[in-house]
Amino acid sequence: METESEPYVRLTTLRQLHQVMADMNTARSLADTLQTVADGVVNGLGYELACVNLVRPDGDLVVAALSGNSAAEALITGRVGSRASWDRRLNMGEAWGDLRFIPHTEGWVLDEDDVPQWYTDGPAPRFEDEWHPSDRLFAPMYTPGAGGASCGELLGVISVDRPRNGRRPGAWGREALQMYAFQAAIAISNARLRANMQRALVRLEREQQALRASEESFRQAFEYAPSGMAIAEMGGDQHGRILRTNDALCRLLGRPASAMRRYSFSDLVHPEDIGTLLRTSAEGGRAELRLGRRDGTYVWVSLRNSVVADAADGPRFLLTHVEDIEERKRRELQLAHRASHDALTGLPNSAELRSRLSARICQRPQALPAGAAADSMDATFGENFGDGAGDGFGQYGDFGIAQHPSAQHPAVPPPHPSFDAYEAGGNGAHAFGFHAATGPYDAFDHHVHTVAPEGERDDGTKGLAVLFCDLDGFKSINDRFGHNAGDAVLIEVARRLSRGVRDGDTVARLGGDEFVVLADGLGRADAQDLAVRLRNEIIQPIRVDGRAMRVGASFGIGWAHCGMTADEVLKSADERMYVEKRSRPKQHRRAG
Repeated sequence: METESEPYVRLTTLRQLHQVMADMNTARSLADTLQTVADGVVNGLGYELACVNLVRPDGDLVVAALSGNSAAEALITGRVGSRASWDRRLNMGEAWGDLRFIPHTEGWVLDEDDVPQWYTDGPAPRFEDEWHPSDRLFAPMYTPGAGGASCGELLGVISVDRPRNGRRPGAWGREALQMYAFQAAIAISNARLRANMQRALVRLEREQQALRASEESFRQAFEYAPSGMAIAEMGGDQHGRILRTNDALCRLLGRPASAMRRYSFSDLVHPEDIGTLLRTSAEGGRAELRLGRRDGTYVWVSLRNSVVADAADGPRFLLTHVEDIEERKRRELQLAHRASHDALTGLPNSAELRSRLSARICQRPQALPAGAAADSMDATFGENFGDGAGDGFGQYGDFGIAQHPSAQHPAVPPPHPSFDAYEAGGNGAHAFGFHAATGPYDAFDHHVHTVAPEGERDDGTKGLAVLFCDLDGFKSINDRFGHNAGDAVLIEVARRLSRGVRDGDTVARLGGDEFVVLADGLGRADAQDLAVRLRNEIIQPIRVDGRAMRVGASFGIGWAHCGMTADEVLKSADERMYVEKRSRPKQHRRAG
């Protein structure tokens, strides 16, 4: 049994959190941004009430937005609490990272101060972690500091109340609220910056007499903006060439302003992101991509374009706002990896396996007229394929091979041997947006159908082999030596499986002691040979805490082809595994 080191988070929760964070950056004004921040806490973080208190120029905090209760919104919106009272709140109670939790046992002393607040009724808690109606939870928002850290001045405070599950937030809930407050501070700062920039741009379009004053205001906002800014040419032979940058962008990319004038953004963008840059509209276009630093590394940024136009001559140059989102991207990748990979072995989990398998097969069975398959692939790829991977495999003993009823598949050249190339949207993959049709097959639908070898003999057809592996004797290791030893064995088996396949193949853990290997471009003999080699790797002794342990492995070989679902493919390989397991004497099912 594996030890769960991270909180379990549903993909739906992550999508909701991602969506509300994205909504904050699309609001049109500061007021909309503040209301979106409050609504996001209610809609995405699971609280019934949320209030955004914004720091005014005099230091006091005003209730700028409230969500979840219209009566409370009418009662306290626009009211002001003194900075001293807020500082008292933010230094009481328990510190949960950047959050501040004040339990009802301490918060009663705050009932009579001048901070606007609402009161909720409810029964007394029955459990230790149950939310009390008088509990208070605050998420301070600070202006972004160096490197994206929350170490600047206090920008405001998010107050939340009444979690929908009735309990105090756990580790994930606290981290999510803290991360949300960090992103909200950036969104509010950017909203203020956008408001200043929009005012400057409006002045630039007015009469020539007011242009000089507007240019000075623009210069101040441009030079001292906390995030990167650039002005580039628009149109002509030098389209996109950078004319001017601010200090923030120069520091972000590690390049002096004089050197930046020799480049355009297409020279700095990561090769994989050049398409994203070219698709970004000049007028209000947004894009998230990577820009190259002077040291050769890349940083994730968010680009936002505006057109600065001349009334007489039309558009003259582009104003591009460059925001450092490296930290946000890193957190997103971490969250996505945790959701799609097994915490113990680091292999893709069951959901990720099904996703990769589904991306390789479509829902319509392959039934092509003679020669149509080859013509379709020639039209799609513009080249002939080789014989795929698997050459040089030797002959070994019998393994179970699944045969699925389907329409007759002609022998076609094998697909590209790398499975991950399909997942990444490579040539001929489902990234072209294949949709099953009810009419006659279109030989130029840009989808290369996955086929399976026919019959029990190796006819030379290459397909997507699905090897279902179940460990033999693993339960006895758990029973004799404990779950820590069992976890160590699973980790080592995962390492050996990963080492025994090609770079483009997929090794995933379904759960327990079950693993699945996806290997594209194999014939029947190739798949049998691969199963034997992997089994021989697994049965070698595994040393755990000074003890030598052995497990056996049973493999079932299934074949994926279009017209099947991922669950059908896995079920077929699973059934063949049990046939192979029962075909060997019990004493031979375990190694050593």
